[in-house]
Amino acid sequence: MAKKHLIHIENTGEHYLCAEDENLLRGMEVLGRRGIPVGCRGGGCGVCKVHVTAGEYLARKMSKSCVSDEELAQGVVLACRVYPLGEISVKVVGKMAKSVCKGVEAPLSQASCPG
Repeated sequence: MAKKHLIHIENTGEHYLCAEDENLLRGMEVLGRRGIPVGCRGGGCGVCKVHVTAGEYLARKMSKSCVSDEELAQGVVLACRVYPLGEISVKVVGKMAKSVCKGVEAPLSQASCPG
């Protein structure tokens, strides 16, 4: 059985457990929230972009058209291609932020979600 790690979504204050053999996107889906954007699940569409602000992870190959080398160096990755190696904090960005933050109650939505 794979070890599980705590994942924090800074935009909403939510957290979930994600196994080392499960990508961050799948873990978010298990939260049961509607509207988590899911595209190709293979690192090619870019809809699941997140910024890892803390923690260690394994990142598999992603399309350079979705995540540049500069973004990758700053911790911006695609949730479908990232596997946790320990506790992680992420901020959802782009298309994902709009979906994840939809319906989040204030003050969290005012503090961290675009709007």
